[in-house]
Amino acid sequence: MDRHSLMCQLLDRFQKGLPLCAKPYAAMADELGVSEAEVLACLAGLADSGVLSRIGPVFEHRRAGASTLAALAIAPAELDQVAALVSAHPAVNHNYAREHRYNLWFVVTGCDRAAIDRALADIAALAGQTPLDLPMLESFHIDLAFALDHAAIALDQPSHSAEVRACLP
Repeated sequence: MDRHSLMCQLLDRFQKGLPLCAKPYAAMADELGVSEAEVLACLAGLADSGVLSRIGPVFEHRRAGASTLAALAIAPAELDQVAALVSAHPAVNHNYAREHRYNLWFVVTGCDRAAIDRALADIAALAGQTPLDLPMLESFHIDLAFALDHAAIALDQPSHSAEVRACLP
């Protein structure tokens, strides 16, 4: 399987769940008909290019501790820099940009509310402003996944991020 197809297959098939076993990358490789080394190299390339920020579980917060949705209003010229700082914080699950005055949104997790408050204080110091804190009042399940258009991949694209943009509908 060529690199482009492997990338799209990995993103398409495993974005909603990894195999729960002792060697998940080997199981992924078996399912895709490639070697475990090829899967790991492709995932490393996606991470190195910034397309993939992390691979890991997302827990139901009430069973695994506490979490909150938070947002910052960042000057557009500083958004990438502040997003990188926020992403690097160990309590941040993920972040994303929005077209709004509050343009950087992120999820903070911790063992309890006090841990969340400490993480938000750390982030406030990094960002130079207090994040908007939006704790969940009611839980909703959103089955989020992105369908990739494999036919839209340009084989001559030099970067993984350009390839993924070409895959998204």
